[in-house]
Amino acid sequence: MKFDGFISVEHEPGDPPIETGTDWDAVAALTDEEIAAAVADDPDAAPIPVYDTPGLIHIPNVKKLRERLGLTQEAFAATYRIPIGTLRDWEQCRKRPDAPARAYLTVIARDPEAVAGLLGEAA
Repeated sequence: MKFDGFISVEHEPGDPPIETGTDWDAVAALTDEEIAAAVADDPDAAPIPVYDTPGLIHIPNVKKLRERLGLTQEAFAATYRIPIGTLRDWEQCRKRPDAPARAYLTVIARDPEAVAGLLGEAA
């Protein structure tokens, strides 16, 4: 059999996940700094300069942010005054946050307590 660079795998919906030998718990435990270091050490995984590349934009991972903060969808939506339907659309990739929403999510990610506090004072 000649190897042409492609591997074919038959996998039907509902089949158990394909065993890859990947320790997903270890992957999930990596910090952003560890991931950046691993990418920098791998010449085949050169990072894409998001802000310097025309057409590419950074889209915050809303679900990961919410889970990092330990909040349910309802609590996150209420705390940061985001309509629950909008939050769910973002998390399920049905819609992407527009530019102002991306900026807001970036601010939340950097200082969630300050944003929540300021919104609480404005109530």
